[in-house]
Amino acid sequence: MADGDGRYLLTLAETLFNVGVSDPLDPRALSQFLQKRSPAYDKDREGHYNLISALHKSIRGSDPDAALYWLARMLDGGEDPLFIARRLIRAAVEDIGEADPMSLVLANSAKDTYDFLGSPEGEIALAQVVVHLASAPKSNAVYVAYNAARKAARETGSLAPPAHILNAPTKLMKDLGYGQGYAYDHDVPGGFSGQSYFPDGMARRKFYTPKGEGAEGQIKARLDSWAQMRKDLK
Repeated sequence: MADGDGRYLLTLAETLFNVGVSDPLDPRALSQFLQKRSPAYDKDREGHYNLISALHKSIRGSDPDAALYWLARMLDGGEDPLFIARRLIRAAVEDIGEADPMSLVLANSAKDTYDFLGSPEGEIALAQVVVHLASAPKSNAVYVAYNAARKAARETGSLAPPAHILNAPTKLMKDLGYGQGYAYDHDVPGGFSGQSYFPDGMARRKFYTPKGEGAEGQIKARLDSWAQMRKDLK
């Protein structure tokens, strides 16, 4: 009942000592005098972050049983379920991504379900998405790609888009070459023109490298095919 806290255990013993009953107490009677301590969990300090990290890493490590345990620990400790829901959404985009795109939809749906039902029924939706995320194929390729793209954006400053993909609503813009040579991909055989969308003077960069897990395997096959077509068009 003291949850491993020796000082609290002494407090319980002192409470019993001061009860002053003449006959021994059975478990039911004992519960009238002692209240089980809530699990050690500080929602504002280290415990708060340690347990949410344990939940996230259990999902990343594809262990639904451990993930459910940490979810239960947090909810039992009084954590705000919507705080947990936000981390589950983050896990869906950071650790699963395009390997199972529905994970993001389900994580958002679990948040909405909890908003609608509240506790305790809504907690089942959180448990369901925890199991789904932990059991899903994993890929952080989008997460890695976005960070790389941000780095490139900072390094290249404010380069303009290439002229051939700029709109030309005025004669001056047309005279400057805006829109000239633009290929409308839907009118090209195969729906792929292979033209460049990077700024003029900036070499093509590869940020997104699919890992091939789950649904991302199909994405990888398409991107590899398009990459080969770009080479053939040169």
